Amino acid sequence: MNYKSDVEAIEALVNKNKALTAEIAKVIVGQNDTVKNLLISIFSNGHCLLVGVPGLAKTLLVNTIADALGLSFNRIQFTPDLMPSDIIGSEILDEQRSFKFIKGPLFSNIILADEINRTPPKTQAALLEAMQEKQVTAAGKRYKLDSPFFVLATQNPIEQEGTYPLPEAQLDRFMFNIWLDYPSFAEELQVVKQTTAGKTVSLQKILNADEILFFQELVKKIPIADNVVEYAVKLVNKTRLKSEYSSEITKKYIQWGAGPRASQYLIIGAKCHAALSGKFSPDIEDVRAIATPILRHRIVTNYKAEAEGVSIESIINQLL
Repeated sequence: MNYKSDVEAIEALVNKNKALTAEIAKVIVGQNDTVKNLLISIFSNGHCLLVGVPGLAKTLLVNTIADALGLSFNRIQFTPDLMPSDIIGSEILDEQRSFKFIKGPLFSNIILADEINRTPPKTQAALLEAMQEKQVTAAGKRYKLDSPFFVLATQNPIEQEGTYPLPEAQLDRFMFNIWLDYPSFAEELQVVKQTTAGKTVSLQKILNADEILFFQELVKKIPIADNVVEYAVKLVNKTRLKSEYSSEITKKYIQWGAGPRASQYLIIGAKCHAALSGKFSPDIEDVRAIATPILRHRIVTNYKAEAEGVSIESIINQLL
């Protein structure tokens, strides 16, 4: 990208983000915080877990973002009979009697893992290597995935029958855990009018793969003050029982706290949040702004919290 300085590049990122948000708003009504966090995770090179009841346009949202970003997109419907080879790909014998690897749907820029908790752990685990290493292994050979690569997974919080909860190791690989709520009355009114009128919306492509990779590197390079890093690391340490910084609420309600990956995501997320706000260095407020969706799935509460109806969000708010 031909920008004279990093300052100019950050200004370009702000403008691109505004254009992207406006383009997504043509299709998606409301959900402003969700869209903002999804874009932060993309520019931070992280994955997202979207949790919400059916009918909140989770799939449409991911599809719309893929269209506006000009990236290849695949949707995988996770079901109890889905096998790892169904998503990674498999080797077949071709006409010359030699083995040939046929790539699965995982070989795409944006993967929508729909209802990820409906598939057994064996298939969930197939995503682990892809999410962390950006590669897959099949028949002893490694295959690099397309770049950039994002997994945006959805989960239904209501129906738990026949589901397989994601293990902590896999949850930890998601940068954000975003809870989607019902739209307001005015927003739902707009949704119904918009979706029952028979109009189709064509989206412009705002960014391409190379620009996204450039902005991801730019976000990493943003300078950050030591006191902000210390604040983020101390916040994560507060969630751990045996830390010198653990608070009374931690000892009372938390069984397991967040790991070091939470600290890393808080910093990279704060840098991105600052950049998208037009700032050239993040402050403590940027860390606080993204703390809840980053810590929400990394804290395990105990029975006392459950018995007293204390939510993870209220614990995080008190730690903040």
